[in-house]
Amino acid sequence: MVGLMLPPYVLSRAIDEGLVPGRLAVLLGWVAVLFAVGVANAWLAVMRHRTMTRIRMDATFRTVRVIVAHTLRLGAALPHKVTAGEVVTIGIGDVGVISQTLTMTGPGVGGVLAYGVVAVLLLTVSPLLAGVVLLGVPLLALLVGPLLVWLQGAESRYRERQSGLAARLTDLVGGLRVLNGLGGKEVFADRHRREARELRDEGYRVGAVTSWVQALGVGLPTLFLAAVTWLAARMAAQGAITVGELVAVYGYAAALVVPVSFFIEGGYDLTRGLVAARRVVRFLRLEPDTADGSGSAAADGSGSAAADGSGSAAADGSGDAAGSRAGGTPGSRAGDAAGSGAGDAPEAASVLRDPASGVEVVPGLLTALATARPGESAAVVDRLGRFADSAATWGAVRLDEIPLPQVRDRILVADNEADLFAGTLREVVSGRRDRAEEAIGRAVRTALAEDIVRGLPDGLDSAVEAQGRNLSGGQRQRLRLVRALLADPEVLLAVEPTSAVDAHTEAGVAARLHHARAGRTTVVTSTSPLLLDRADRVYFLVDGRVAAVGSHRQLLAEQPGYRRLVARGEDEDGTDESATSASSTGASSEDVTHTTDGADPRPEAPVTKEDA
Repeated sequence: MVGLMLPPYVLSRAIDEGLVPGRLAVLLGWVAVLFAVGVANAWLAVMRHRTMTRIRMDATFRTVRVIVAHTLRLGAALPHKVTAGEVVTIGIGDVGVISQTLTMTGPGVGGVLAYGVVAVLLLTVSPLLAGVVLLGVPLLALLVGPLLVWLQGAESRYRERQSGLAARLTDLVGGLRVLNGLGGKEVFADRHRREARELRDEGYRVGAVTSWVQALGVGLPTLFLAAVTWLAARMAAQGAITVGELVAVYGYAAALVVPVSFFIEGGYDLTRGLVAARRVVRFLRLEPDTADGSGSAAADGSGSAAADGSGSAAADGSGDAAGSRAGGTPGSRAGDAAGSGAGDAPEAASVLRDPASGVEVVPGLLTALATARPGESAAVVDRLGRFADSAATWGAVRLDEIPLPQVRDRILVADNEADLFAGTLREVVSGRRDRAEEAIGRAVRTALAEDIVRGLPDGLDSAVEAQGRNLSGGQRQRLRLVRALLADPEVLLAVEPTSAVDAHTEAGVAARLHHARAGRTTVVTSTSPLLLDRADRVYFLVDGRVAAVGSHRQLLAEQPGYRRLVARGEDEDGTDESATSASSTGASSEDVTHTTDGADPRPEAPVTKEDA
């Protein structure tokens, strides 16, 4: 910026001192100086561009790295604290805006220094011209200021709408198959179109303000240059300044157009940068649902998440946890805030109690939670798995007073939306630890997932895409169950483990799960009679509280509300038709296997509820 102010000064000296008869050497000398200044300015321009590009790239990578690290730290809390659309908007738009804003620093400092240099040079020419130029530049900035404030508000509203629309689109794409099955695709598409039109209108409003800012950024400095030139020309005609000084004044004013335009455009960039930075800072201020110092997550090459305090993965490396659902208020647990060591987990298997619902999980039993609202049973699991603030206890100790690593080592929450990382099928189900072939086989058989292994080209060594995109919904659900079973936790809390499979598969999974987890504490949430009939104890929840407890058949006989809830596939007398059908063929439910994979062992078989 300072270099731009030197050519007018050199040019004025060349005119006043060199355009005199007999002083050709002086003229050539000043021409050489002018050439040298031009070469120096060209070299500085190249280096400035390289430096600003480096600053932009460095800022982009730094911001992305911080955002990704914090995303991993949030873990299972992420979906409940921020929408997918907002994360997408931050990653695609806000990061670039922030990095662009940071390049204001160099030219900004340069513009201020150039302003000072011009002030000194103009004072040597004419105090009047110096006053006009030096007072006119701040006046231009003041004229654009109100527009920048208006732009900041409009840009904030636009970004919020953009984030919401991105979230809507993410939901639409993610649930396309389900929406097709329910006939709701057009409803969501219409809503997306309506919100897109609203975003477009908001964009027009932002564009209108932006166009005025950019127009003033070019137009005002040009008008200012014309006014200064007119004044300087009159002074030259009157003999107050020389011709060389007239050229210099014009050159100074013209050169000042660059920093003035930059200040106006920089104000626009700064406005957008503040909006983007506030969104990023708001995201970085989010805290995991635990605050005992272990709230960072990592992903390893085996296709599972590492153990951490965020609740995004099991401590044993199974990678299966409530990755999509975690409640609670950041930093509100007294035990967490105080750090680890407030209490130790019971050494022996102990009862898990949830005072909020009245559920008590007895060690060694298969306990089922049935409710008309799946969110209520899921909330109980959140509390028992310490993914939500509660007064839940484990034995005689409150869960939130136990160091989180101890909880994660022994209690595993297996959620239907837990992430499936890309890798081989063996890596996906094994997690961070190598699993014995025999153990994998047992878990696969328990989850009735043999058809998945047989249907893939290379069996356990077949590639699985991220989130299991090359598998059906039912297959993904069974792989998550395989992963949870391989972890072999002391307490397994499974949310709707069979909701996406057909009744035939469900019956087999229920029987084998009961057998495989015999003597281990297991909790499942379900309204399927096939699974409930295998439970040792069933809790019937109404409005989030225990309304009745007993065996499945006992509750069928004594609780009309429970009977209505689970009546699908059952006779009025409580006889399970599926079980009757299985026994009538002479096969026990323990030996139920798939019949769909003999002739057509495709990954899509068997048919799942989601596919239907």
